Amino acid sequence: MSRPAVCLAALFTALLAAPASAADPAPPTTAYASIAQLQQRMDAGTLDSRKLTRQFLERIRQIDQSGPALHAVLETNPDALQLAAALDAARRGKTRSPLYGIPVLLKDNVDTGDRMLTTAGSLALTDAPAPHDAALVERLRKSGALILGKTNLSEWANYRSSNASSGWSGVGGQTRNPYALDRNPCGSSAGSAAAVAAGLVTVAIGTETDGSIICPASMNGIVGIKPTLGLVSRSGIVPISHNQDTAGPLARNVADAAALLSVIAGSDPRDPATADADKHAVDYSHSLDPNGLKGKRIGVVRQLAGAEPNADRVLEQAIATMKAQGAIIVDPVALPHLSELGAAESTVLQYDFKHDINAYLATRTGLKVKTLADLIAFDQREAAREMHWFAQELFERAEAKGPLSEKAYTDALAKAKQLAGPDGIDAALAKDHLDALLAPSQGPAFVTDPILGDHILSGDPTIGGASQPAAVAGYPSITVPAGWTHGLPVGIVLFGAKWSEPTLISIAYGFEQHAQAWQPPQFLDTVEGKSQLAGSP
Repeated sequence: MSRPAVCLAALFTALLAAPASAADPAPPTTAYASIAQLQQRMDAGTLDSRKLTRQFLERIRQIDQSGPALHAVLETNPDALQLAAALDAARRGKTRSPLYGIPVLLKDNVDTGDRMLTTAGSLALTDAPAPHDAALVERLRKSGALILGKTNLSEWANYRSSNASSGWSGVGGQTRNPYALDRNPCGSSAGSAAAVAAGLVTVAIGTETDGSIICPASMNGIVGIKPTLGLVSRSGIVPISHNQDTAGPLARNVADAAALLSVIAGSDPRDPATADADKHAVDYSHSLDPNGLKGKRIGVVRQLAGAEPNADRVLEQAIATMKAQGAIIVDPVALPHLSELGAAESTVLQYDFKHDINAYLATRTGLKVKTLADLIAFDQREAAREMHWFAQELFERAEAKGPLSEKAYTDALAKAKQLAGPDGIDAALAKDHLDALLAPSQGPAFVTDPILGDHILSGDPTIGGASQPAAVAGYPSITVPAGWTHGLPVGIVLFGAKWSEPTLISIAYGFEQHAQAWQPPQFLDTVEGKSQLAGSP
């Protein structure tokens, strides 16, 4: 599917503003550099934010819109080079955040009060930009980060149809996995994860309701952090559920993810869930301990394994690495009530989506759609463009729900939170005095199938994915690259108690330093196929 004109116009505006000598894309040493490495080069005067921005824009043109054609980036910021120049001019003598001058991509359900659109991947939201920055965007700009553009996503964050293909949207088409282009990037933060994996940007923002940071990070071979609900403000983010939604960082390493989380975490009066965030938000770089595994008690949740043999093999390798670095592994650990979460979660999301999307649409000016009912009608009118591959039965079920005062909703919400949190994760941690729980994040990326939708394997059909317990409880989780199968990355997920980000980051960093599992993508057409990028890194 072709991109809307606004996306190409934004990219060409940025490229035309660059001198002819900037035509070379970011070399692998820059494209895959860490935040610390980029800052060292900028401090040394061998790189600046404008040059880095030009290189990323050119890499987006050559890899995302040409060559492998990942379709990971919907739109680039038409003011990116001017913003970068201003940051460079103010850099000297300034006390700086680690993100100062670093380009960041945002999932396109995060509002920006600039010339870029915020569409959630839907053609229904393309009439006008959002009027204001989301709270996390305000924090990024204040830190000196440069908003490079918006990424493709599963339309409506994968909450339109249960038969959807992750990474597909009406605005941007199908995002592809940079490791094997016929494979899926998983959703719904598909574009953000694929862009980071492909070296189109250093770090990106994703969002998760259940699995939409953990799964794409794992299948694209990168790090993803799903924070505690309320650590990061959701103000200005297109919602699914105020009971489970959160934004979080995507990065190629734990240190970069920690740096990004440090900037976006904190209280915001516009989001009541963040009332206690300032009490818990810290500089997460202090948790980057190469010996972070030593003495940690980690429980293996075997109920969340067994779905895919390659993921199980990688899990065993990860456990061996953890033991070798001094972790105390408790195996197995039972996580109670896993099979009871799905039905309650589904009910809560249906009620929440109708309530929350109507409230969000009321904040958007210049749009013809004002309610979920309007969105349903829009898709019916635009069925050829919006419903060619899958329908909108989740929209329709949500629209049929009543107010949040209904007993069916309040009962389901109370049950979901109790069983996932106090009676689930908390109980498992307390029983064996654990610091964290461990499981495979997902199996290797499945082949993209727009007709039948995603092919995510489940060992026990009554149990959701490894992301579900923490997502429903509102507790933090982090996925880290852990191994490989047939050229595809496989990750592990660590999750724990509310506000336990420092502990999880310490464990993940300690594991990462010894596992050394990350590898750059080769942009193969299929597993063990031919590269679609000449001289690909």
